[in-house]
Amino acid sequence: MGPTGRQGVSRRGFLGAGVAGLTALSASRVLGANERVGVGVIGFGLIGRIHTRSFMDQPDVSIVAVSETYQPRMEAGVALIGGSVARYPDFRKLLDDKSVDAVVVATPDHWHALMTMLACAAGKDVYVEKPLTLFQREGQWMQQVAKHYRRVVQVGVQNRSAPNFRRARELVRGGRIGQVVSAQDNYYRNLMPGLGNPPDQDPPQELDWEMWLGPSPYHRYNPNRGLYHFRWFWDTSGGQMTNLGQHSLDIVQWVMGVGAPKTIYSSGGRFFLKDNCETPDTQDVIIEYPGFTTVLQYREATAGRTAMGMGAVVFYGTEGNLSASRAGYDLVPDRKVNPINTLAKILGGSPVGGPQPIPEDESQFWGEPEHDRTGNAVNDYSRHARNFLDCMKSRQPPIADLQAGHEVATTCHLANISLKTGRKLVWNSQKEEIVDDPQANQMLLRPYRTPWDKELAALGVG
Repeated sequence: MGPTGRQGVSRRGFLGAGVAGLTALSASRVLGANERVGVGVIGFGLIGRIHTRSFMDQPDVSIVAVSETYQPRMEAGVALIGGSVARYPDFRKLLDDKSVDAVVVATPDHWHALMTMLACAAGKDVYVEKPLTLFQREGQWMQQVAKHYRRVVQVGVQNRSAPNFRRARELVRGGRIGQVVSAQDNYYRNLMPGLGNPPDQDPPQELDWEMWLGPSPYHRYNPNRGLYHFRWFWDTSGGQMTNLGQHSLDIVQWVMGVGAPKTIYSSGGRFFLKDNCETPDTQDVIIEYPGFTTVLQYREATAGRTAMGMGAVVFYGTEGNLSASRAGYDLVPDRKVNPINTLAKILGGSPVGGPQPIPEDESQFWGEPEHDRTGNAVNDYSRHARNFLDCMKSRQPPIADLQAGHEVATTCHLANISLKTGRKLVWNSQKEEIVDDPQANQMLLRPYRTPWDKELAALGVG
């Protein structure tokens, strides 16, 4: 719908002259502890379907509306939910629906921020999928809007709600592996030879391509740009760095209690996959946090081997290491070794004058091992939804609030900016800017396409 449509005009008028009234209205809509929550789902793709099921599992939820730009997915969502759920090809009409108390935003990345802000302005609480943002400044705007309208916003990093991850966090913070030296995450898979080179073409009749593109730059429809494949184009995503990276770095920053990196460097590119996609098939990232470093490796052209499966993060400490994933965790203590003995055994030992072995008890370890295999990712989605619903009623911050989501997303965006500029970046977290690098700072912001730039301006940000 263009800027001259009824929805665009009324919303701009409402958000301009009626800001104070809307804030009062939003704050007064506080659900009782036993009241049913009307949920509207925007986006019924892979993750949207999971969220729909997770919210349907909650005893105090009614899913009352679905919004989708692709008609077959709209129908699939309605079929799963059942009943008289409302259908809205234009998500703004879902936001006008008074039966909707909360919105689940499960769209491609380029829609997350604007939909969340518009939902907050419409008096809805929001559960928004990760990555939180497409570019860094959106996170600042989201916090401003959510605070202004007093909305609860939960970021979809459900690992925070997993008992196994919470226990792993306690172990690391409790000193069970000593002082953390570094953290590491690797994700490898083989998509060779690539996703092909289909020509630009007319979109399917069932897809509203103009609405799907939304605030991102206009491109003709291409099968590799639409629906699931948006992940591999810069205009609609940040590649695996913002996809898997937001999950992994969320665990790192949450466990370690840090909000921002000091420096970050990334290299890589789309070296091996031969197709019309853009984001890296090979990316390495080195992050310096206060007191420790983190290394990320993402590969899409080799299967490799990863610890404990997708999303595993390994914390390396002075007394051992802990690997945590959705399956559980493994805490492996280091053996206590006299440093001289470690050096003395290199390649059969040193000659006279070098380090020589010293007798010692080789059965001593820094601690006790601990293993857990209780992880259940499906249940974690439901737990995360439950936390959001409880916070809607208590008006307390959720376990994955906007500030934390923005801080993690910022780290991901800085990694991609470093990759694009080929430079190590120094981050000033107080000013939220890159130190002494005007070109890199310009990449913290992107323009929205008309008419969505006007919707943004109506919110008083941007």
